[in-house]
Amino acid sequence: MTEFTHIGDKGEVRMVDVTEKDATVREAVARGVVTMAPATREKIMNRTMKKGNVLETARIAGVMGAKQTASLIPMCHPLNLTHVAVDFTPGAESGVLIIEACARLAGPTGVEMEALTAVSVAALTIYDMCKAVDRGMTISRIALIKKSGGKSGAFIRDDEILD
Repeated sequence: MTEFTHIGDKGEVRMVDVTEKDATVREAVARGVVTMAPATREKIMNRTMKKGNVLETARIAGVMGAKQTASLIPMCHPLNLTHVAVDFTPGAESGVLIIEACARLAGPTGVEMEALTAVSVAALTIYDMCKAVDRGMTISRIALIKKSGGKSGAFIRDDEILD
């Protein structure tokens, strides 16, 4: 681990100065899980939820969330994202929906928080749109799966948290 740079000499919280860092292509992928009743997932997948197309609404919300990360997370840098994608896959179990988000840019700081925020906001949108029929849904296992670029190099999660 390197020195924690979000804390000043006197213990004050600060935004890390990335002015002198090289701009490199950086990408992060995050995943999360929404667990629900099998009938709820079926309504989502068949686009029969009364509030509308859940997955397309959650996709848009996830992209918007990634773009707003600096407004939500203290000391996060506002980034000039060049790509954000949010995708959904039914899990092997009948009541599981997996969310995956990818964020990319060319810049001096990473995009892990943006990918994680995209997954989180997409999951919350799914919950919001489906809560009338399934208040027992859970959002879980939100995690960084991989990242590349920057001085610290690549990271690939080596456990099977979401496989």
